[in-house]
Amino acid sequence: MKRAVVIGAGIVGLACGWHLQEQGYDVTILDRGADVAEGSSWGNAGWLSPALAIPLNEPSLVTSGLLSLLRSDSPLYVPLRFDPELWRFLVLFASQCTRGAFAQMMDKLAILNARALEAFDQLSLSVEEPTTGAPILAGFRDRREAEGLLSEFALIRDAGGELHYDLLEGKAAEDRSPLFSRAIGCVIDIHDQRYLNPNRYTHALADALRARGATFMMEQEVTRIRGTGREVQVRTRSGLEPIRSDVAVVATGAWVNRLARDLGVHIPVRAGRGYSMICDTEEPATTPIYLPAARVACTPIDGGLRVAGTMEFRRPDDPLDPQRLAAITRSTRDLLTGIDIDHPHDRWVGPRPVSADGLPLIGPTTQPGVYVAAGHGMWGVTQGPITGQLLAQVIDSGEVSPELRPFDPLRSLQRPQVPMIAKWPRLGAKS
Repeated sequence: MKRAVVIGAGIVGLACGWHLQEQGYDVTILDRGADVAEGSSWGNAGWLSPALAIPLNEPSLVTSGLLSLLRSDSPLYVPLRFDPELWRFLVLFASQCTRGAFAQMMDKLAILNARALEAFDQLSLSVEEPTTGAPILAGFRDRREAEGLLSEFALIRDAGGELHYDLLEGKAAEDRSPLFSRAIGCVIDIHDQRYLNPNRYTHALADALRARGATFMMEQEVTRIRGTGREVQVRTRSGLEPIRSDVAVVATGAWVNRLARDLGVHIPVRAGRGYSMICDTEEPATTPIYLPAARVACTPIDGGLRVAGTMEFRRPDDPLDPQRLAAITRSTRDLLTGIDIDHPHDRWVGPRPVSADGLPLIGPTTQPGVYVAAGHGMWGVTQGPITGQLLAQVIDSGEVSPELRPFDPLRSLQRPQVPMIAKWPRLGAKS
């Protein structure tokens, strides 16, 4: 039997393992954690939302100004510290924040997004945890505030994406959800989306792999991978004998740089950490809510409402910062009602893997038989299963499909465009 090692027990790695089993591989899963879903697959919003799975390199991130990045209450936050690699990453990231680059990235991601929900349907053949179909309600103070999301939707349609929504204003907007306060004067009702409990779903996916014969080796930090052309050797810090297989997939999320540098991958990936908490509600929450101005996503989970948001560029293993959760609370307090926002539980921070050019890294590396599946940013849940499906096909056939060519891990990043940086205001200037 063909053997495959998957490094990383988040939803992306497990989806790769499931599809490799479909191709006839005996699969071993390794992870540095004690259990599956210990990275960004535990407490995220759990949206399966192809309509919103857009590149993170939005032009507005640069035009909003550099100062906002340094405010601890900003949705996008970078702690001021000496970290040359991080600031180099941010310059590269900002160089891609143009309308032209954004449109090109949208065109490439549309391929994954178009098949994302179908890939979840395939996993349902053996994964017992369900996904829930529901609209996503994007709430705004007025129509003007909604123009940004409407413009993004236009780009999605230009890229061939299918998108259906209703635009509601006034009392119709306020009445669309019992959780909307009177401050909400405009709602975009986005149809045909889904959500799930990411922790339960990821564990159910792991159970499905185990039921089909997969081996799990937890608390095993991989230090080196070497492909000889005849086999792949995977070494761990524990001192075990090298694990030998026919192929290996590196799906270690925000930690992917540690192994990818020796695999010929030059696109840097950093941890864009997201925070969440669960709040009790007066009425049961039944529909996901999106608050784009605050960059907050809310999901019905475990009898309450998971309130998630922020993008914080810190080291992936840094501790939770209570100020970031407090910032989410302040930004949503007057937009929602019937929610106990001041007494949350299940507070969480997770490191989402953000690539410098906003696109995931999916495909073969310079080491024969070694592949990468990482860098999905905020969309690892939405795009994880389709990533596993397409990568398993590449591994089995030996040929990279047209769908995956834009996500080549060995691609080069365009040189930073100095005019983009010049748009940032000087420190001390108003943004």
